[in-house]
Amino acid sequence: MATMVDVAAHAGVSVATVSHVLNDTRPVLPHTRQAVLDAIDVLGYTPNTLARSLVTARTRSIGLAVSAISNPYFTEILQGVEAGALEHGYGLLLADPHDDPQHERKVVQLLHERRVDGLIVAPSADPDALLRYLGQHNVPTVFLDRLVEAPADHPFRFDQVCAENAGPMARLVGHLAERGHRRIGLVAGLPGLSTTNERMSGYRHGLAGAGLPYDERLVAHGDSEAAAAERATDALLTLAAPPTALVTGNNAMTIGALRALRERGLSVPDDLALCCFDDFAWADLFAPRLTAISQPSKEIGAQAVRLLLERLASPDHPARTVRLPCAFVHRTSCGCAEPTGTSGASHTDLSQKSPAKGTLS
Repeated sequence: MATMVDVAAHAGVSVATVSHVLNDTRPVLPHTRQAVLDAIDVLGYTPNTLARSLVTARTRSIGLAVSAISNPYFTEILQGVEAGALEHGYGLLLADPHDDPQHERKVVQLLHERRVDGLIVAPSADPDALLRYLGQHNVPTVFLDRLVEAPADHPFRFDQVCAENAGPMARLVGHLAERGHRRIGLVAGLPGLSTTNERMSGYRHGLAGAGLPYDERLVAHGDSEAAAAERATDALLTLAAPPTALVTGNNAMTIGALRALRERGLSVPDDLALCCFDDFAWADLFAPRLTAISQPSKEIGAQAVRLLLERLASPDHPARTVRLPCAFVHRTSCGCAEPTGTSGASHTDLSQKSPAKGTLS
């Protein structure tokens, strides 16, 4: 097995120069750097990452805590994080917090104890213990998808990245209102999550924009998962005046809503129109095909990596929150005719068409 001494001899440089190239600890002339890289390639040299971390105090690894196993949306975010990490030469350690505050705190500590350089976390609805741990240990962290509000005097700096929520949800409600619906129900997510709060705000904005009153009886919480959403949908359907259209707050709740409709022998959109927040791979395979808001999930993951690396490079940089635009994917579950085009769906970028844009920080 080739060693750094072998690489140095092959490239005609010192072992220290090889170390500087590998660890990026000192500028090296371009032709010298290339000679070292060519020698590494020819000899098949594999750097000792443990030894490198002792020199640089960096492991070139990122800890990611998201509920990727149970949520297909986070699976796509994971792909974006992984691609971004690999692009910059970082490895990835993954843990699933199961959206449970206590478990979240434990897995984040485990990732930190494995000396990751920083963390990317999709926080739970109650992240107080998480914030305390990260603040006590000053762990470079980016929150994704769900925003966290820290106390004004909290010294810990963290960056955040998420999709727009209120405006796109208002777009779904407005579209159903344009179709003539006056009783539009909402299957909302887990209380306490910023995504739930913002999408509920967007729902109310959409109703107001269509001149419709807000009726709390038409809102049921599906807790961001399928089984609870099935129960929530069933509760809405048992109302004396049930909704004629339904909006679901994420992809898992869309599945639950569809199960509830199937159990009652109701069809979409003939008996009830349906729109959903979150497009997903098989939304195009349902009959009818689902009209949805598509989030830039892979870009959210890649952006989280960029923010974390910038935080590592500049620890005292002011904290930033980045919001990315969504797209309205128009299909047929809303009751509209099949869109023309080869894909059978039209995509509208909502970056400049958000009715509720500007209402959120």
